[in-house]
Amino acid sequence: MSGNAKLTIFVPKEIRSDETRVAATPDSVKKYIEWGCSVIIEEGAGAAASIADVDFKAAGAAIEKDAKKGYAAADITIAVNPPAMHPKARKHQLCLMKKGATWVSFLVPQSEPDALKEVENNKLSLLSMNLIPRISRAQKMDALTSQSNIAGYKAAIMAAGRLGKIFPLMMTAAGTIQPAKVIVLGAGVAGLQAIATAKRLGAHVEASDVRPAVKEQVESLGAKFIDVPFEEGVEDKGGYAKEASKEYIQRQKEEIEKRLPEADVVITTALIPGKKAPILLTEEQVKLMRPGSVIVDMASEQGGNCALTEPGKDAVKHGVTIMGTSNIPATVPVHTTQLYARNVLALLQGLIKDGKLIFTMEDEVVAGALVARDGGIVHPSLKEEKSKPAKLDTPKGKSKKGGSFS
Repeated sequence: MSGNAKLTIFVPKEIRSDETRVAATPDSVKKYIEWGCSVIIEEGAGAAASIADVDFKAAGAAIEKDAKKGYAAADITIAVNPPAMHPKARKHQLCLMKKGATWVSFLVPQSEPDALKEVENNKLSLLSMNLIPRISRAQKMDALTSQSNIAGYKAAIMAAGRLGKIFPLMMTAAGTIQPAKVIVLGAGVAGLQAIATAKRLGAHVEASDVRPAVKEQVESLGAKFIDVPFEEGVEDKGGYAKEASKEYIQRQKEEIEKRLPEADVVITTALIPGKKAPILLTEEQVKLMRPGSVIVDMASEQGGNCALTEPGKDAVKHGVTIMGTSNIPATVPVHTTQLYARNVLALLQGLIKDGKLIFTMEDEVVAGALVARDGGIVHPSLKEEKSKPAKLDTPKGKSKKGGSFS
């Protein structure tokens, strides 16, 4: 970190091609400046989220055309996506930062070996928005939840837009139109929001999940829960789903298959932290669905819940449209940016004190989110990984992931 009295915060333009979000808004910039920080925004960083450079400038930020200068000046860089190779600078983003600086973004550390290497080389600190603990005090920092909420809403809207039917019951002089039938697989944050949105649109909704605690939540939204006898231990301390037994999966599969021939839409949201997304819909199950029906696979970036999903693409298989849209939060950039910027602001509010960035390891939030400090890896999960004997037969794609839509 710089020895200057003022901390400098840099907000870069995201380098991922399908990213439209940005890590700050004019409102959050004003707060950082109130705290005594200076803020640099890369030129055009907020354009895709409908935030003009003049709006950032009016809030007190400096606009920097040369991204390399922004990285080099910053004590803290806040971003949406994990650091990666910068296409214009032809260097890893972390290599552009000065020694001792801090990077804040979504990041699953086990999946980013290059980033961890650069962190160590450049004595950087690294905070992951994926690792914010799910405790009451940290709710306003929980970016996974804020983004998943909107993604679940958008998934239902995407399904409604693609389906060749309307969602609600409609009584007309020409006859009655029956409501669309929607099945949501996985009733975490995104799943519950997909349920709520589909219900508001007038659909008949059923949902399934391995966690017994969500049955009441599903029913409170007016949906029907697909009952499968529960088993113990399918939920971790953070409320994320863990992998269920083969026997349970088989029972769940049978119950879902009874409903697929009548389903108009299936929305899948299931992610298991640390593993590839589980397959919830096989090719044989897709064949059970009627022509014109739609699957929205929210887990496409982690391999997909449907065996036929093509990540990043929409495909028609056996007459069924399978939507594998990547980065669904980026399709609603105005509100996802607003919420994400507030999440980051809330995190930094507890860390910036008297013009300095202070990591108090006794703080549960800091201990949970801090991956590296001054180049040293400090997160317990990574220390555990290092202490394990090396495995030569680790399958590709098994690196740990955060439950983006859990």
